[in-house]
Amino acid sequence: MAQLGINIGFLIVQIIVFIIVFLTLNAWVYRPFVELMDKRRKTIAQGLEDARVASDARFAAEKEAEEIQARANQKAAQIVAEAKDRAETAAREVKAASDAEAARGREKALAEIEEERNRVLGDLRGEVAALAIAAAQKLVGESLDEKRQHALIDEFFAGMKSGRVAALGDAGLAGDSAVVTSALPLTKSEQEAVQRDVLSKVGAKAVTFKVDPSILGGLVVKVGDKVLDGSVAGRIEGLRQSLR
Repeated sequence: MAQLGINIGFLIVQIIVFIIVFLTLNAWVYRPFVELMDKRRKTIAQGLEDARVASDARFAAEKEAEEIQARANQKAAQIVAEAKDRAETAAREVKAASDAEAARGREKALAEIEEERNRVLGDLRGEVAALAIAAAQKLVGESLDEKRQHALIDEFFAGMKSGRVAALGDAGLAGDSAVVTSALPLTKSEQEAVQRDVLSKVGAKAVTFKVDPSILGGLVVKVGDKVLDGSVAGRIEGLRQSLR
């Protein structure tokens, strides 16, 4: 070894020093460093695991929140629909009740009006009947007088001319025979007046004059199936019908 220039003693010392340094570094530097790195690795792994768990928890929470929101929206829509249905039902019930009340009010008002009308008519019926009967009795009494008979015939002609007495006027009557009934025989001038003022308007081809005291006064003209009743008996019948 001496020939190679190596000092055995110095080499041994260096080897011992290296071992001591190695052991010292291993004990005080390497192992703490490795432990530190392992601890840091574990801390990082735990952090990553915690982060994953937190992410999973957040995802689950968000999903649950979405489900809760969806259920809440569905429940809210259901509540709104039920409230709308109840409101519409209540509105229909209120309208129906209002319509029924209005109908009852109208019926009550109409009944009251009808009752009042009937009451007034009942109050007046006796007076009207008395006046009508008195007028009819006076008219009948007068119609038995010959002078009054002729006056009634003149009144009939005047009514024909003025339009107060309804005319037979219908071209379809032309060619039919006419029957003129009076309570007393007509004078020649009255017969001419009948032909001139009455029958000429309907174009009757012939006329027959009849006497019937039961008509009490005035004239009854019949052409075909048309009748123009200007008699006193017809007036009394009209009063009687109106009183009914």
